[in-house]
Amino acid sequence: MNRWATAAALSLLGVAVTAQAPGDLTDVLTRLSDRVQQYYGRAQSIVSMERVFVQPLRHDLMPDGFARVLEFELRVEWDASTDPDRPPEAHIIRELRKVNGRAPRAKDEAGCLDPKSGALEPLAMLLPHHRSEYTFVRNGIGSLKGLKDRRFMMLDYKSRTPGPIDAKWKGDCVSIDAPGRTKGRIWVDEVTHDVLRLDEQLTTQFEYQVPKEHWGFIGPVVWVVERADSSVRYRPVAFHDPEETVLLPDTIDSLTVFRNAQSYRISQTFSGYKRFITGGRIVK
Repeated sequence: MNRWATAAALSLLGVAVTAQAPGDLTDVLTRLSDRVQQYYGRAQSIVSMERVFVQPLRHDLMPDGFARVLEFELRVEWDASTDPDRPPEAHIIRELRKVNGRAPRAKDEAGCLDPKSGALEPLAMLLPHHRSEYTFVRNGIGSLKGLKDRRFMMLDYKSRTPGPIDAKWKGDCVSIDAPGRTKGRIWVDEVTHDVLRLDEQLTTQFEYQVPKEHWGFIGPVVWVVERADSSVRYRPVAFHDPEETVLLPDTIDSLTVFRNAQSYRISQTFSGYKRFITGGRIVK
């Protein structure tokens, strides 16, 4: 069987108001959007260490060889421009620090599945100019393990319209963009409107026709993306002098399952948060 290293990038889409309580949902989404923008305003002055495990998988989802282990210094870049022709976006900026436990060398090339610098931050889907891309409904009140003293609203979302499937190739490495094929759930603090968790999955599997120039010796190839699951969890991080607590990413776990191509699991953990304040001082 011909094996390929692949990376599937699935865009998020969606927000519609339920008929039962349109005013309530509209208010929740507005407050949530405001809170996300406040979060980006804080996060742009915070750096952390991101540890990434990229594990190829066999067809039975067991590990296929060794994981690739990466360490990045990470920050969020946020442009809070009010220019209507240039809505603000939040991007993740990564600087590679280690590859498999050692300092990166000049000849090291980025792996096909390595997280990319410049990627859109996960909560950007909740910014005002992205909300029309989704449908949202409220799904009651829930709880999260370890946070039993807080009440959470659950919001379910779904992409509105599937977009065209696009792929960018570099050798045998391909990044697939298939927007509008995801759904998920967001856990939101009922009082503060902070996001505590964001889960996402495919609405349906889809096919990708491999171009002829990449067939190799096995003839026509069709890849089927059967699963693309992810879960982002946040935790409170305390800073001192001055005192401040910010909800920041704790872990991201994702699983992408292909038929006729390499499946993979990616685990990301975040630690060592430091805050930059005026005068160039760093506060842990």
